Amino acid sequence: MSSRAEEHVVGTVDDFPPGTHRVVTVGRREFGVFNIDGVFYALPNVCPHQAGPLCEAASTTGTLEIELNEDGTRSFTWAHEGEIVRCPWHGLEFHVPTGRCLAFPKLSVRSYEVVVDGSRVVLRR
Repeated sequence: MSSRAEEHVVGTVDDFPPGTHRVVTVGRREFGVFNIDGVFYALPNVCPHQAGPLCEAASTTGTLEIELNEDGTRSFTWAHEGEIVRCPWHGLEFHVPTGRCLAFPKLSVRSYEVVVDGSRVVLRR
C-alpha cells in the first residue's frame, strides 16, 4: 500500500491573496485553505466541538494571550495576528498553522499540507 498523499488542485495563487482564505470542496469533504503571509495551510471545515463550519469565519484574526507576572498581576498581549480562525457557532479559536485549539490545547484539528506548484495551489491529503 502506498503512503503517498493524494494531491488536489484547489485553485491558483491569485485565488488566495495573502491574509485570506476560502472553503474548497475535495471529494465529499470541505477544507479551509488559508494564505498567511504567503504560506498556505488547510484545515477541515469541521469544528470538533459540535461539527460547526470552522472555516466559514469571515476572516482570520489574532488572539489575546494572558501571562501571569511574578507579582501576581496579569499581562495581556495580542498575538498570532492573522493566524486564528474562530468557529462561528461557539467561538472556539484554532491556530491555523498547527490546528490547535487555544482554549483546550489537547483539542485540535488535522492540519493538511498545501503547496504551490507554479501558480497552482495543491492540497495534499
